[in-house]
Amino acid sequence: MSDTARSHKDKDAALSPDHPELSAEHVENSNELGTVQIHNSVIAAIARVAALKVAGVLELSGGLVDGLAGMIGKKSGDRGIRVEFEENSVSLEMHVVIAFGVRIPHVAWQIQTEVRKAVEQMTGKPVKAVNVVIQSVRMPPAAPPSTPEESTL
Repeated sequence: MSDTARSHKDKDAALSPDHPELSAEHVENSNELGTVQIHNSVIAAIARVAALKVAGVLELSGGLVDGLAGMIGKKSGDRGIRVEFEENSVSLEMHVVIAFGVRIPHVAWQIQTEVRKAVEQMTGKPVKAVNVVIQSVRMPPAAPPSTPEESTL
C-alpha cells in the first residue's frame, strides 16, 4: 500500500472511529446504503444537554418568538436554541439563564466548548460557531435542608 493511500485510510478511520471502513463523508452523505440526515431538533437536544451540564447554567430560555411558538406546539426541547446549517457546518445560538455570582465569560466559554465538542462528536458535523446569549441571571435554587436520617433497627 502506498504512503498516500495509507495516510488517506488512516485519516478516514480517524474521522469515523465507529466504522473505520467508512469515511466521515460517507457516514454523513449519500452512499450506496442511502443517506443520513440529522434534524435540527436533534442537534438542539444535544446542545441542550451539553449546556445544562456546565456549572452555573440554570436553564435555556427562549425569547418572545419561542414563547409564541410554544403556544402553537413547538417542543420545549427546541426553546432557547437556534440551529443553522451553513454549507457543511453548523452554527448555534443559545439563550441561557445563569446563576447569580458566576463569572459570565468563563461560563459562556465552557458552554461554547462543551456544546461544540458534543455536537461534533455525535453528529460528525463541524461546528462553525456557538453564540451564547445570556438571557437572564437568577439566584440558584436553595438546597433543601438536610434532615438527619432516622435509624432503623
